[in-house]
Amino acid sequence: MLDKVGIVTLNGYVNYGNRLQNYALQEVIKAYGYSVETVWVEIKRNNSKDIPTLVKVKNIFLSSPKTNFARIQSKVIGKLYKNDLDKKRQNIFRDFSNKYISETPYKISENNIPENLDDEFNYFVVGSDQVWNPIFRKDNPLYFLQFASKHKRISYAPSFGISFIPDEYKNKYTQWLNEMEILSAREEAGALIIKELTDKEAPVLVDPTLLLTREEWLNIAKKPEAFTDQKYLLTYFLGNIDKNKKKIVKEISENNNLKVVNLAQAQEREIYLSGPREFVYLIDNADLFITDSFHGAVFSILLETPFVITDRNSRFPSMNSRIETLLSKFNLVNRHISNINISDNNNLFTMDFSNVPGILEKEKEKSKQYLSKALV
Repeated sequence: MLDKVGIVTLNGYVNYGNRLQNYALQEVIKAYGYSVETVWVEIKRNNSKDIPTLVKVKNIFLSSPKTNFARIQSKVIGKLYKNDLDKKRQNIFRDFSNKYISETPYKISENNIPENLDDEFNYFVVGSDQVWNPIFRKDNPLYFLQFASKHKRISYAPSFGISFIPDEYKNKYTQWLNEMEILSAREEAGALIIKELTDKEAPVLVDPTLLLTREEWLNIAKKPEAFTDQKYLLTYFLGNIDKNKKKIVKEISENNNLKVVNLAQAQEREIYLSGPREFVYLIDNADLFITDSFHGAVFSILLETPFVITDRNSRFPSMNSRIETLLSKFNLVNRHISNINISDNNNLFTMDFSNVPGILEKEKEKSKQYLSKALV
């Protein structure tokens, strides 16, 4: 018996939640006695650029040569600076993966699947993350494990990322979901999609990051270099930062004499170059964490850090469903910004996490039973 499991998830070296959930799922499966490798899936990117609008062209013609030169200079310098930072940041994420995640030395794509891939593993587990998001993944059969024998196809808490499947993808999604051996979802909305398309009941399982203990996460946490011990308010916004969010952050920080530390802002070079290990440290030591990130909320709960959730400003529909499921599951809906008085420090900085361990234990047991049945 090979005793080997392949994980299929989103690959890359840019997103904290992605790297940490990949690591967590690997560690959880290893506890069942398997060796584990993440199968690298290569996705073709759409490199087409937006065509400048007439308004942009008009602005260029109406502006003076000096203004246009300054505008171009600013964009070029900004892009070069950001590109340089992003390369360094990706190397930090790559170092994390090299140290903590076992990845296949090869990449697979729809047109390039090793002949012996199916024979190399006992099972393939797809998840967690937004592997079934049709907007991001389009109609890619690899994330439904179509390359593997049917009895080897397992999903662990995959996310659709949205609350409905566009009509153009429904036929393929229906076929591929029906051909999955073991089905689950990460959000209630995902379970409803599966029910609608296949008439199958799929359990809603917690993200794999929640299956590791606080102590296990702190064992890999790392303090950012040159980071002072000053009290701080941490932010991590994946969506656009509108004026209201900026106003809320400013008001809370000024009223409570807290330094603002922004995880996703390239202007703050040292913090922007934080890797997944630093991500855990910064959340654990923050006085307050304000975020629109699902995994930001997850680690706040795990590390018992007071947090505030804001809605994600995104062009994609229903990007907040997974956070809604998470908050509801742990009875923390009151941590959404719409339910918090930011002027009330007792309400803002004090959180009751006493119910979390009991709920988490039940969710862990549910996940363990699911995996025990799947990884027979």
